Amino acid sequence: MNTKTKRRMIAVTGVIVIVLVIVLAVVGGSSSAKTVSIEEATNGNMVDQKIQVSGNVVENSYETVDNVLTFDIYNPDGDASKHLRVRYAGGVSTTFGNDVTAICTGKIGEDGVLNASELVTKCPSKYENSTDALPVFQLLEYGDDIVGKPVKVVGDVQGGTLKAAGEGDRFVLVDPETGSSIPVLFDGALSDEIQEDSSVVVTGSVNSDGKFEATEVALPQ
Repeated sequence: MNTKTKRRMIAVTGVIVIVLVIVLAVVGGSSSAKTVSIEEATNGNMVDQKIQVSGNVVENSYETVDNVLTFDIYNPDGDASKHLRVRYAGGVSTTFGNDVTAICTGKIGEDGVLNASELVTKCPSKYENSTDALPVFQLLEYGDDIVGKPVKVVGDVQGGTLKAAGEGDRFVLVDPETGSSIPVLFDGALSDEIQEDSSVVVTGSVNSDGKFEATEVALPQ
């Protein structure tokens, strides 16, 4: 290889490197999001900027219309009265519910709503002693006598029934021994350790419709 050819190869390589640097800079710049607080996101200076903001879902602030979820988040370590409205059209995790930590990435519109392109939810695992919990079949044997009375029940999440809050029954609790089952209503956050067929301990009461209104869902200790 002569000197002239070597110089051409070096020049071409240099051009390729420069192009790659420019492409990576553009891609990185367009995909990266600035991490901000809820207070910063609601100050009116973040319109049309790509940001990432974390907060807890305000209780019963969520609504799904035409497969678009809207909800409010707040800073649990700051001013809880300061809320940011979020709009999200993607698939929602089954962990989503009241007070779950939501990590939202997107752009704020002129209306002050964060139009999220990404939504990640996190909830710490909760554990409950199941030794004094009723199995599902025994709960159902009490009939109307148990309606409205606080009770703790143990069973498995029936496969194919687990949903996010706001999508109807949260899941169906089934007795792994007898197959007896009862629908469970729950608006709170679920740990991502709770999956289809997971064993859970559910605290709450049976309502007049025969559904279990849960105040807490935990993993057995």
